[in-house]
Amino acid sequence: MTESVKPVDTLGYEEARGELIEVVQQLEQGGLDLDTSLALWERGEALAKRCEEHLAGARKRIEDALDSD
Repeated sequence: MTESVKPVDTLGYEEARGELIEVVQQLEQGGLDLDTSLALWERGEALAKRCEEHLAGARKRIEDALDSD
């Protein structure tokens, strides 16, 4: 994972997606203790939600732009 952990709500889409990929890779590799695995899973859930928020916002902007035509 990244050296300094930023609050999820401050991350842009690309940054959140990139960190989510790192989290998934770490979990898939295994060998982590339970507490570390749970912390990574929780971070991954928050990152996935943040990505969904960005995508929903982009979708709304596109729909609004199409509706204004």
